[in-house]
Amino acid sequence: MRRDLPNPGWGPLSALPGNPLMWVLILSEMLVFTAFFALYAGQRALDPALFTASQQQLDPMLGGLNTLVLLTSGLFVAFAVEAISAKRIQRSRQWLGAAILLGLLFCVIKFFEYTSKFAAGITPETNIFFGFYYGLTAFHFAHVVFGLALLGLVSWRTSTENVETAAAFWHMVDLIWILLYPLIYLLR
Repeated sequence: MRRDLPNPGWGPLSALPGNPLMWVLILSEMLVFTAFFALYAGQRALDPALFTASQQQLDPMLGGLNTLVLLTSGLFVAFAVEAISAKRIQRSRQWLGAAILLGLLFCVIKFFEYTSKFAAGITPETNIFFGFYYGLTAFHFAHVVFGLALLGLVSWRTSTENVETAAAFWHMVDLIWILLYPLIYLLR
């Protein structure tokens, strides 16, 4: 067993930063999202006209803005990891705070998007596309909220392992959105 690895004794997870149990959670969540994406693709193949017409009722600019906000937040989390690695705890906390603010902005934009759809009478029951739209984006939204709680916790209990662990989860949230945004808003 190599003792120079961040997590000796965890087999293939030994070289990963942060807590290996977070990586187990990340891998399981990625599998769940993959299954949802496959279901979405299958349903889209059955009725492409409905999916295309429904997509045109979404605002890709809001989705794009949320992409920019979330990716910038992920960059700030990366800066927090870099700062904590240099033993700059206060700077790491500042970057985490900035990431949290952008994560909250993501939530506000998504809430605005949801309320405008509901005001227009578009609900998860409108059609299969909107069932997927609300289901996938709400599931992602729940991960954003959990990620924000993690970032808040590690801002308080700041250590290299804690920041790296929360960063791994937050980057998974980024990755899912990078896949979800074009799938739901752009691909025709």
